[in-house]
Amino acid sequence: MSATLMIQGAGSNVGKSMLVAGLARVFVRRGLRVRPFKPQNMSNNAAVTDDGGGEIGRAQALQARAAGVPTSIHMNPVLLKPESETGAQVIVQGTRLTTARARDYAKLKPQLLASVRESFAILRREADLVLVEGAGSPAEINLRAGDIANMGFARAEHVPVVLVGDIDRGGVIAQIVGTQAVIDPQDAALIKGFLINKFRGDPRLFDDGYATIAQRTGWPGFGVLPWFDQAHELPAEDALDIAAKRGEGAFRIVVPRLSRIANFDDLDPLALDPALSVEMVAPGRPLPLDADLVIIPGSKSTRGDLAFFREHGWDIDLAAILRRGGRVLGLCGGYQMLGRTIADPDGIEGPAGTSPGLGHLAIDTVMQPDKHITQVRACHIASDTPVSGYEIHIGESDGPDRARPMFDREGTPEGAVSTDGRAMGSYLHGLFGEDGFRRAFLAQIGAPASDLVYGARVEAALDALADHLEAHCDCDGLLTIAGSGVCEGG
Repeated sequence: MSATLMIQGAGSNVGKSMLVAGLARVFVRRGLRVRPFKPQNMSNNAAVTDDGGGEIGRAQALQARAAGVPTSIHMNPVLLKPESETGAQVIVQGTRLTTARARDYAKLKPQLLASVRESFAILRREADLVLVEGAGSPAEINLRAGDIANMGFARAEHVPVVLVGDIDRGGVIAQIVGTQAVIDPQDAALIKGFLINKFRGDPRLFDDGYATIAQRTGWPGFGVLPWFDQAHELPAEDALDIAAKRGEGAFRIVVPRLSRIANFDDLDPLALDPALSVEMVAPGRPLPLDADLVIIPGSKSTRGDLAFFREHGWDIDLAAILRRGGRVLGLCGGYQMLGRTIADPDGIEGPAGTSPGLGHLAIDTVMQPDKHITQVRACHIASDTPVSGYEIHIGESDGPDRARPMFDREGTPEGAVSTDGRAMGSYLHGLFGEDGFRRAFLAQIGAPASDLVYGARVEAALDALADHLEAHCDCDGLLTIAGSGVCEGG
């Protein structure tokens, strides 16, 4: 069986996903076959897998890229996609199982653990090393019963754990020492060491703190990782991360931050383009009237986010932007919002009913139980440019503006364009990662040219991340710990 190592966090957003991606690239460069794995993820940022059209978290797709392998449904066997404050769609091994309220989810966990263990076993059979990412923190002991995301999984599979603390937030000593203090001693026994992440300045300034953590916990340290300056060049894990990537270009793109925003990594290539300025507009702020392009992104609750859009007055702002000569592009749920009506007769995304759309595209959408999950190859009609992307959506859209599609999908029209050409919509995700399409589309709407090669930029950032870890982290020690898991439980 393969070696295994689990990266858990002393809190959320400590950098677990990026560390797993970086370590995957480190060990692949050493000649190992590496697979990423996250038992349970909660995210509306999903990817369509290469092994049959299932869904996994986008973070696992980046980790697979770092490992140089195709994506698989087994890399993230349980994906929770929040649809409201209290409920989420439950995706198991790539396919929707049900929608569950938070208080009912615990009843599913025994069934889900079986699927998690099955997927983990599949990956172990094809790899030399499986790098596992936890979720949240093992210190959330109120969630320990039936846990499948952190120590519950680690205990079931005898996987050694390294705990990561985020020093940028402050209180990192308490994060790590406090975790040991509150978790079950048998869980603590699986933790083989700790890492300190996101240090700004000279790491030696933390020598005393580092020694204090080791002395109080008995766990060895595997390094103090300085802040990684190229983190913004990797796909965003959180919609708020897009704000950190805002460019300074003259062409202004604005994006309303919807309450259930989904697949926002569509924006990453635009945010890295030096010719553009991409601004994520927070709730409570108006859409800037001098915007050249408004992008309404995907949503996990389209009618709910349409109401949210109106609640913040963005419908009025958008109409003014279009009157002033700006443009709008709707992607997936955003495409549906731009239409005349959105009907959900069966209550698939929330209460049954019909909502009036923003009315900038002459299309109507009806939500349907079957979800479209597929990789797509198409051609951008306006520029005759080939493009590849993916679809993850429910609902079918039709109407007069479909006679002017954005794309030709192997003989089938896809998307819609208004009669004046200022409103556009498509179900396709991942389009702007295609350099040829991105340049052609931007040229079509009057944006300046850019020589950004997005895929190469991501690859360079992953290599730089691996170099960063090799320089500041005891990667040999981590590999030794990973191998010990084979002896203890494999």
